[in-house]
Amino acid sequence: MRAQRGAALILVMWMVALLTALVGAYAASARIEYMQGRGLQGTVVADAAARAGLEYALVRLQSREPEFGWIPDGRSYRWAFGAATVEVSIVDESGKIDLNAADAPLLAALFRVLGLEASEADAIAAAIVDWRDADDLTQPMGGAEAPQYAAAGLPYGAKNAPFETVGEVEQVLGVERALYEVAARHLTVFSGLPQPDQRFASGEVLQAMGVDPAMALQQRETDAGMSQGLVGAGSGTYSIDSRARLADGRQAVLRAVVRAGGGGLPGSAYVPLAWEEGAPPR
Repeated sequence: MRAQRGAALILVMWMVALLTALVGAYAASARIEYMQGRGLQGTVVADAAARAGLEYALVRLQSREPEFGWIPDGRSYRWAFGAATVEVSIVDESGKIDLNAADAPLLAALFRVLGLEASEADAIAAAIVDWRDADDLTQPMGGAEAPQYAAAGLPYGAKNAPFETVGEVEQVLGVERALYEVAARHLTVFSGLPQPDQRFASGEVLQAMGVDPAMALQQRETDAGMSQGLVGAGSGTYSIDSRARLADGRQAVLRAVVRAGGGGLPGSAYVPLAWEEGAPPR
């Protein structure tokens, strides 16, 4: 009997220990799921706030009231949306250099402004023109057609057709990732203009155009009359960078190129042409 009671006691103790372990594991699992749920909720809220920043920017861009309208020349605007702080910057695509319309000298000038030597800048600009033109002849200042791509060990040649996205320029011979990352924000495929609109151009683009960027940018900030003239102006196609931050530090970023107006779609305020979203790196 004593042996049986001892065995029963040990069994009961093991059962209690097992149940304790199970309850502890369940509590830990529930805690993890709770934290994950809160994290997901925060991410959803931040994403929604960034999206709201884009929507709100379009409302302010289309206003013709100087005290309410926003100017699409790259300046930043802050806006409070619920518990989130949203920072929005807008650039009219007409203020960028169009990969399909700009000539080689303007493209080369931009690359020189971005730090390339003159010979390298000329070669890349010529390669961009060769990429988009329909013939197999290289440009007088260099360039690249199928033989040059083959000599570089690349499995493709010049496209001989217009650029469809800015990202496509990274495939052009000579365009390294580091150059693409600094050049992309100054380039577009949506304006169709041989020369950017100076009213919306960045300092780098202004300099490539032969305009004193310091003077031009200062005039934008100080000339109230000019700023008022920009409200409601522009091509209607914009790059919008919307960054939302919550009180707990959680962030979301939305970068998009949109064309104002629904494009014939009922109930649509804009047509998305490019779209990228997600949390910034920590």
